[in-house]
Amino acid sequence: MGNLSDRLQDDDRFAFLQGFLRHPERVGSVVPSSRFLERRIVGAGAIGSAGVVVELGPGTGGTTRAMLEALPEESTLLAVEIDPAFVERLREIPDPRLVVHQGSAEQIREALARYGLGAADAVVSGIPFSTMPDAVGRRILREVWESLGPGGRFVAYQFRDRVADLGEEIAGQPEVELELRNVPPMRVFSWRK
Repeated sequence: MGNLSDRLQDDDRFAFLQGFLRHPERVGSVVPSSRFLERRIVGAGAIGSAGVVVELGPGTGGTTRAMLEALPEESTLLAVEIDPAFVERLREIPDPRLVVHQGSAEQIREALARYGLGAADAVVSGIPFSTMPDAVGRRILREVWESLGPGGRFVAYQFRDRVADLGEEIAGQPEVELELRNVPPMRVFSWRK
């Protein structure tokens, strides 16, 4: 019989797969992010020195937990999730720095204002831009860019590069890293405002 942490990870994987099967257009993978990808995301977003971080599409919370581990004590992580089942799971994470908001990535600034938060230092996104209509992707990316303060970072981890094409129109050329130690391998695109 495995320990509690192993069972929780298995539960997260199962819940993540269920979410993918319910809405494959909203969930970018059939399995959660690897710890290697999580570390790369935390580094690219400079989460260790951020005051306000927004996570788009946190799913079951693997990346959320990794960011909370790096996030300073006085900081806030606003997790924006559209799937009610994932929202319930996220609200079980016992960390006062975490604010879980059920809603669309198209209303980041509205969510920040609702919780009395200022401009974001980082926005991290796992939502699959390759499966959404381009118009929706552009609206989300404009909202991301407008929600960032000066020097803020936008990090999107994706299997495909559609976010880079859309993001270039709004924010210029991204930096790109490849994380092979993930299933599937992921590209980490990042921009700095």
